[in-house]
Amino acid sequence: MKHVLSISLGSSARDSCAEIELLGQRLLLERRGTDGSLERFEKLMIANDGVVDCLCVGGANLGLYCAGRYYGFREIEAMAGKVKRTPVVDGSALKDTLERRTLHWMQEQGLIDFSTAKVLVTCGIDRFGLAETLDEMGANVIFGDTMFILNLPWPLKSLRALHLMGRTLLPIVVRLPFKWVYPTGGKQDEVVPKYEKWYHWADMIAGDFHYIRRHMPPDLSGKIVLTNTTTADDVNELRRRGVALLVTATPEVGGRTYATNVMQGAFVCLLGKRPEELAPEDYMRIADEIGWQPTVRDLTRPAEGNHAQ
Repeated sequence: MKHVLSISLGSSARDSCAEIELLGQRLLLERRGTDGSLERFEKLMIANDGVVDCLCVGGANLGLYCAGRYYGFREIEAMAGKVKRTPVVDGSALKDTLERRTLHWMQEQGLIDFSTAKVLVTCGIDRFGLAETLDEMGANVIFGDTMFILNLPWPLKSLRALHLMGRTLLPIVVRLPFKWVYPTGGKQDEVVPKYEKWYHWADMIAGDFHYIRRHMPPDLSGKIVLTNTTTADDVNELRRRGVALLVTATPEVGGRTYATNVMQGAFVCLLGKRPEELAPEDYMRIADEIGWQPTVRDLTRPAEGNHAQ
């Protein structure tokens, strides 16, 4: 059995372990949170080097892409760089492939018409494939990078503005302590309503779940949420706020949808190659072979049997 282990800077309360079978191979998907502890994150990475089949960076990114350039987070890359034998992934490859495909699938299924839709993307630089595809599909998009990362009240209203901000600020941001950029540990459990105007404006709210949750208002009636890494508690929280549809690009396993970093780790194991040897087409081929499609939950229905797809 192949063992995929995600070491996350997030809360240990979200830890989980599940066995799945894909293409005749048994996979153990495990997630361990370090409650924001960089020291524990590094120790677990090193301790499992050569022990598991793929290590996944959770609750963080190795780096970010913007306008065709890559910016590595020094703090995270330094720790992951101490792993010498086991492949290390952070989910970026699936953000750039499955999330693009998810948008087209939603359009084809009639879940939303992006040519007229209003979309709030909490952090476009973290979801570069999502940002570019929404722009290509003609959606009216607000990028919340300045609000959700920099705590500035001015949204970005075009992909061009997002690229300009990224090229200007990312060389500085990637040198900052990661906890300044993204909620880690117990910070992930805090909900402080903010930027409600843009939550209410949007037909669909898309992006990392912790960014979405961090400032979401009590009322999200009728909204579509496109995200990943949702637990049963997360789903119930969105239902209480009136969310109509919850869409994730990754499948549900054991009552939760795993993050893109975990699923990329699973794909790497199935492909039998190191991530640097793989192209987007390789991930798409495996997705087709396993019959991939997004997970859709109709949250207007009772908790039992709430799957639209």
